[in-house]
Amino acid sequence: MGTILTSIAVLLRIISNPFGNVFQKQLTIRGVHPLIINFLTYFFLAILCICLVVAIKRPVLPTEFWVYSVLAGIAGALGNSFLVKALHKGDLSILGPINSYKSVVGIIGGIFLLGEFPNFWGLLGVAIIIFGSYFVLETTEDRFTWSLLKRSAIQYRIWAMILNAVEAVFIKKILLVSSTTIAFISWCWFGMIFSFLFLYVYRVNITVEVKNVRIEDLNKYFYLVICIAVMQLTTNYVFKHMPVGYALSLFQLSIIISVILGYKYFKEVDIFKKLIGSAIMIAGSVIIILLKNQF
Repeated sequence: MGTILTSIAVLLRIISNPFGNVFQKQLTIRGVHPLIINFLTYFFLAILCICLVVAIKRPVLPTEFWVYSVLAGIAGALGNSFLVKALHKGDLSILGPINSYKSVVGIIGGIFLLGEFPNFWGLLGVAIIIFGSYFVLETTEDRFTWSLLKRSAIQYRIWAMILNAVEAVFIKKILLVSSTTIAFISWCWFGMIFSFLFLYVYRVNITVEVKNVRIEDLNKYFYLVICIAVMQLTTNYVFKHMPVGYALSLFQLSIIISVILGYKYFKEVDIFKKLIGSAIMIAGSVIIILLKNQF
């Protein structure tokens, strides 16, 4: 039963993440400031969490819970801010596959902070994922070269990837001393606090930007909040039942959905080549998961 539930959680996580990115990108196209989208998403989720707080039994939480909650809140709020800014400037079918590099960061972080060491197959899978990204990035104007890093969308996506991978390690620490539900509440509330503070750090005129949110945008926010809630709850559940590095690698299966959604909703091009690269990345993920217990 545990394997079935984990598989369902992984599937929901794979589907919800790219659809959430679609709604984020649609809102930025409508002119909503990326940092406002990030804050309002956390804000609506934090309100929903009030119901969870009332419903669950509230245990006494250790000091490390609060320390890692603050660190996860900072990394998550800043990482998601960079993600929305990247989606505003770049193609979903490019930025989605770039996220495959998160498994590398996650495995490195897991080694030093959690003591989770990958085997040969895990490292080989990561190498294949990186090789697959070559086909995706070759579709850009700068191709698979260092000049690609000069693009602001790529830079934002890389920073988002690194921060979200670091956040994943902190979330795993939170899960070790709490529960899936409590970790979700912590993620929403601390994410809301720090995403609000970042509005001041980046000198965003909150009053003006909130007034610019149109009534017709509310359905986008509704679907976005649902996607993010499902994504984070299932992420927490999967982290609770498998190593962070392997979980992040498995989540990369969502990249092929990102490529398809980029074509469907935003008419992005070179989809066939991007699908080939995504398929190679998925092969790397399969190797990591299926052979993680082999020498």
